[in-house]
Order: sequence, then C-alpha cells, then structure tokens
Amino acid sequence: MAEGRRVALTHYAGTAGDRTVDGAAGARVLARALQERLGVPAVAVGTERPLLGAAWDAELTAARADLEAVAERYRAVLATGAAPVAAINRCAVALATLPVVAQARPDAVVVWFDAHGDVHTPATTTSGYLGGLALAGPLGLWASGLGAGLTPDRVVLVGARDLDPPERALVDGTALTMVPPGPAVAEELAAVVAGRPVYVHLDADALEPGIVPTEYHVPGGLSLDDLRRCCAELARSEVVGVEVGEVESRTGDEDLTPLLDALGPVLDATGRAGPG
Repeated sequence: MAEGRRVALTHYAGTAGDRTVDGAAGARVLARALQERLGVPAVAVGTERPLLGAAWDAELTAARADLEAVAERYRAVLATGAAPVAAINRCAVALATLPVVAQARPDAVVVWFDAHGDVHTPATTTSGYLGGLALAGPLGLWASGLGAGLTPDRVVLVGARDLDPPERALVDGTALTMVPPGPAVAEELAAVVAGRPVYVHLDADALEPGIVPTEYHVPGGLSLDDLRRCCAELARSEVVGVEVGEVESRTGDEDLTPLLDALGPVLDATGRAGPG
C-alpha cells in the first residue's frame, strides 16, 4: 500500500434482508477480490443466516446485531483516521454505515450509484423490502434505530432510473440531487460534487444488466466506461470510503476484475489526503 494511505477492508457477512443466498456469496467473492487489489486483509463482520423472506421489520430485527456490529467496525476504523472500504451483500447495510460516516465526516457527500432510489419509508413501501428503505433511514425519514444524520443536500443519486412515485416526490421536493445515466454523467456528477469529499456507495444494478451478476435488471444503466469516468472525477476529491454491494455469485469464482478496474480511481484514491 502506498505511503500515507490507510484503508481498512470489511466483509459484511451478516444478513441484510436477503431474498437469495447469491448476495452473500457475491460479497465473499467481492471481498476476496478487494483484498487482493488493495493488499489489506478483509475483516469479516456478522454471521450468515438462513433466509427469512419476510417484511422489512422482521428482516431488520434479524439483522440488527450484525448491522450494529458493522457500525461499530466503521466507528473504530474512522476513529483511527483510516478509510473504510466494504464488500456488502445488500444495500440495507447502509442503514448502519452511513449514519457513522455522516457523524464522522459531516463535510462528505454520499454518492449513491443505484438503479433505484431506496428512499422509501415503512409508510410508502409497497414491497416491504428492507433494501428499499436503505437510504431513507440515514436521511432520518424513518427511525431504523441505527441512527441518521445525513441530509439531502449531501446525497447524490447516480444512475437511478426506477423510482416509485413517493420516491420521485421526495427527490423533487428536497435538495437531494439526481444524476441520470447518459453521455455526460461523469461531467454532471463532477459539477454536483464540486470538489467536496465523497463517500461512494455502489449497487451493482446501477450498471446496464448483464455486466455484473445482480438481482435486479433495469435497462438503461451505466456502462463500465461510464462508471470509470465517474470514478475518475470523484477521485479528484478526497475519497472518505467506498462500499460495494448487490453483486451476486452463483459459482463462487466470478471474475470481478472489470468491475474493480472501473472502480479503480476511487479505490486508488481512498485513504489518501484530500487535495489542498
């Protein structure tokens, strides 16, 4: 690892509202790939459990101990001045990580790459899926019990193209910013971030279906080149940390090199001092 760069890698091995076992398997493959790329050991947090297939509240109860453990891991990492990088199974893990980041780095912008908004609340969700509430909890739109502290002006949704009407109303009515897929996605993202420190969250379904195995397939997503260009722009800022999830594995040996190459600029920048 380069001198002056401190990165702590976490493999979230717990439950987080999983509806298939492929997300947990994907997190294992991703953690191995990140460990090799970053040259740091992955610390496993949480315990894989049988699938529940239940509504958000039962899933949250089942996941709470694991989510609290990963929040504590993040607090410890950030307290040492290191930067967290995490391989997670499902986006609901952000219920625990983002409040810690928001408290430790109130200057940082959360750049949320996802096909979805994930800003439903228990009152608006029709699916009952915990992951659909993942970003709304840290924003304080509902009380997850895992904290909040993130404000809409510090969130940028990138690649979102499948928002339900309540989510669309929230985006339209707050300072939360959307950067849609398209030829100018990287340039638009850079303009919105405007040099501020960033914490990067990537759901694999932000990408065009078929690029990376993932549960959701929403056409019109980012290409790997789009993601790489976005990450190159973000790497001009201080990268506070990175979490990657919603990668599924069905064989246990998927080659994630193209994905990590696209993320390369932010992975390489994570843990380095910001400009200036």
